[in-house]
Amino acid sequence: MDLDYIDRSGLIREAYRIEGITPAQCRSIFMEWALKLPEGTSPHEAITRLLQEYADPDHPMTQVLKEGLAPQPKPRRRGGWAARRT
Repeated sequence: MDLDYIDRSGLIREAYRIEGITPAQCRSIFMEWALKLPEGTSPHEAITRLLQEYADPDHPMTQVLKEGLAPQPKPRRRGGWAARRT
C-alpha cells in the first residue's frame, strides 16, 4: 500500500516529526487522517502500513495507531420495550 495514497496530506508523517506532541494531539490528528482516508481503503491495512513505516516505540502516535487496530465493540441495541413505545 502506497504511503502517498493513504497519507495524502502527510498528517501522520508530520505528527512523528513534532517534538513534544501529546497523546491527545495524536488522537486528534488520527481522527482527521481517518476522515480523509480514501473511500474503499481498509483502515486496518492502512494503519498497519503506517506502523511499518513510522513506528517509534517511544512516540505517542505509535500507541494511537495501535489503538486504531483494536477491534471495535459491536453496537448493542438499547432500550427494549420502552424505546419502542410512542
